[in-house]
Amino acid sequence: MTTTFNVPDMTCGHCEKSVRSALGEALPGAAVTVDLDAKRVTVEGDAARAEEAIWDAGYTPEKAA
Repeated sequence: MTTTFNVPDMTCGHCEKSVRSALGEALPGAAVTVDLDAKRVTVEGDAARAEEAIWDAGYTPEKAA
């Protein structure tokens, strides 16, 4: 399952690295795509776990429509 999140408070390369790291720990081996300009993260795997990992990293994920 692929889920896309808008992460409006992801603003820089450090933010991107933090989100990628959190998702890597929560969903090892999952494909993660980050579009920093659009403030979007797409991840394969358990959507609820991915959302929780982004929250735990200090960011505000919103499921994209």
